[in-house]
Amino acid sequence: MAGVLDGVDQRTRLAGRNRLELLLFRLAGEQRFGINVFKVQEVIQCPPLTQLPGSHPVVRGVANMRGKTIPVVDLSHAIGGAPLDSTEGRFVVITEYNCRVQGFLVGSVDRIVNMNWTEILPPPRGAAKESYMTAVTRIDNDLVEIIDVEKVLSEIVALPEEVSEGVIDEEAIDETQHILVADDSAVARKQVKRVLDRLGVMATICNDGKQALDQLKAWSNEGRRVSDFLSLIISDVEMPVMDGYTLTTEIRKDPELANLPVILHTSLSGVFNQSMIEKVGANSFLAKFDPDELARVVQARLKEHKEELKARSSQQA
Repeated sequence: MAGVLDGVDQRTRLAGRNRLELLLFRLAGEQRFGINVFKVQEVIQCPPLTQLPGSHPVVRGVANMRGKTIPVVDLSHAIGGAPLDSTEGRFVVITEYNCRVQGFLVGSVDRIVNMNWTEILPPPRGAAKESYMTAVTRIDNDLVEIIDVEKVLSEIVALPEEVSEGVIDEEAIDETQHILVADDSAVARKQVKRVLDRLGVMATICNDGKQALDQLKAWSNEGRRVSDFLSLIISDVEMPVMDGYTLTTEIRKDPELANLPVILHTSLSGVFNQSMIEKVGANSFLAKFDPDELARVVQARLKEHKEELKARSSQQA
């Protein structure tokens, strides 16, 4: 697999054009799976692993790479399949999610494909709620499953999901304000919704950027001034049909929506996102998932929106 990710830095040009590149791999069988190249640091032959007592059953061990200890997760086992029978001849996909680096043990690695997000579709209706699919696509007439890695990791790593005591600012709470959330991961949607509920904020939840954009345009077409009631848009970046970068770009093109604040809530690396928010016109990005930081950012925006409405009301008086 040497060189499979060569030139990944140049692929940043795909973002903002509703395109992505998928690294295709197999686990224990012939079914192919995909992962966004932007979350992949490298692909290596599985090195010697050291097992740790008391670790999660799906963690095959830890690898020492360049002085850093990285947990290696048997991805087949993690999504409910049989564990890989051996690490010999297998590969580890080193990834960064939610500011954490981990490796995913896979059976084999296929290739990288360049695709449009419109070709990435939500899971079929009727898929079990317990499914680890966040999206699907077709390549070479075969169905490729894109795994909800956030769901996988949430079951392995105990992350805080509740807002800490002392973070809630009662002055910021305003049940008349509204927030639009777009995220294709059911786990991520629940995490964000839990924080917004704790803040007493109404929310409209969408499964992808296209749904979010359609909702915004529907409100606008009703003759409503969206900025009067919508305080903030919180959008994931990686979503089927329309990604968060393209959603932001489309919002900025629409005169009725152009001034709405957009925060990209993503597990992609910070350096990359800093350049992309400038390119597409987002206000900022927030790394997943820190409930306290999300609460602070939302509360600051709620206060800011209140002041904007007061100023607007004074001008109209």
